[in-house]
Amino acid sequence: MFNSISNIFKIPDLKKKILYTALILIIYRLGSFVPVPGINASALKEFLDRAGSDGNMFSMFDLFVGGNLQRASIFALGIMPYITTSIVIQLLGSVIPFFEKLRKEGAEGQKKIQQYTRYGTVGIAAFNSIGIALFLQNLPGAVPDQGIMFLFVTVLSMVTGTMIIMWLGEQITEHGIGNGISLIIFAGIIARYPQGFLHMFSMLRIGAMKIFPFVAVIIVMVIVTAAVVLVTEGVRKIPVQYAKRVIGRKVYGGQSTFIPLKVNSAGVIPIIFAQSVLMFPRTIATFFKDSEFATSIVNIMSPGKFLYTLLYVLLIVFFAYFYTAMVINPVEMAENMKKYGGFIPGRKPGKKTSDYINNVLTRITLPGAIFFAFIAVMPEFMQRWAGLPFYFGGTGLIIVVGVSLDTLQQIESHLVMRHYDGFMKKGKLRARSR
Repeated sequence: MFNSISNIFKIPDLKKKILYTALILIIYRLGSFVPVPGINASALKEFLDRAGSDGNMFSMFDLFVGGNLQRASIFALGIMPYITTSIVIQLLGSVIPFFEKLRKEGAEGQKKIQQYTRYGTVGIAAFNSIGIALFLQNLPGAVPDQGIMFLFVTVLSMVTGTMIIMWLGEQITEHGIGNGISLIIFAGIIARYPQGFLHMFSMLRIGAMKIFPFVAVIIVMVIVTAAVVLVTEGVRKIPVQYAKRVIGRKVYGGQSTFIPLKVNSAGVIPIIFAQSVLMFPRTIATFFKDSEFATSIVNIMSPGKFLYTLLYVLLIVFFAYFYTAMVINPVEMAENMKKYGGFIPGRKPGKKTSDYINNVLTRITLPGAIFFAFIAVMPEFMQRWAGLPFYFGGTGLIIVVGVSLDTLQQIESHLVMRHYDGFMKKGKLRARSR
């Protein structure tokens, strides 16, 4: 491990990419503390603290933007408008021929899709910022000087902040290491962990928390993290054989390979969708505190309640299947294999192959979805039922693990390409200098 870390800095190109990525992330974190003019951050923080304890949508949103909403930062919207637009366009690519055609046009089509994504990001960011500005004006003590000028400055600041974050993410993807957008979300989530752990240590020091629950929590965190890594990396390999083709004096094909189908192809998207669906009624109900119906909705749909937990798990499983069906097309995979002379042993090309891939996806998606649903509800159990002030897990853990593995794999590819042993090689590391 230490040899691999030292090898990173022996490769000038890789060293430059990592340092560039670190610089961009530092710039992002510094920008997180630039406030939007005219907002009382203390009043907003007090509201979001209450929202976090009530399971409000604002608390979930603040998690993904790294606490920027709580600080009333110019980065308060984070990169969420870009992600929302990307997901919408990705889904449209499965149902609208225009976007499907662009997706199949290669690099040129991806450039056009990226441009549409940017336009959509501006629109969604403007819509979200208007909603937040109007909400802040109705929040007691949050906006001392209300008016059209406050709305204009807030919308302009937040939309500009989102576009800056999007640009920073694209710079990381282009010149750095890893996926820039994912790393920005990663940095925002990781920034919350030191404060949470320090809070746990302080409670242990003053006697508010016993040593046994503290040690048990640390052990559970390690086990859960390892389990998330295993499931995230888990794949079902479908063998594929390519027939030999003789063209002139050369023989092509005749090789065996496999299709890696991930146990969790949808990633963290089902959890985000499920949380949004369940928290939306509660968020709306908070604006009608005098209504008995709204109060009952808040009580019934509170995190930790049986109905909430049951619906949460069912929605995660549903969206796991839904999103997997959107991003993986067994019919298209079967057609591509048939076009290049590939086939699955024991399966006829065409419909039989697509049916087989679809059946495999159906079987492996269920355990993956159930596992991630378990990870998603575990923080509520640890915090509410076990009485813990902070727990390292849930949606944030899945994102952190996924982004970390993806970045490590990219670093690994650079090391292997230059004849160094990577992080993930089994056995004794044997670094070879060039």
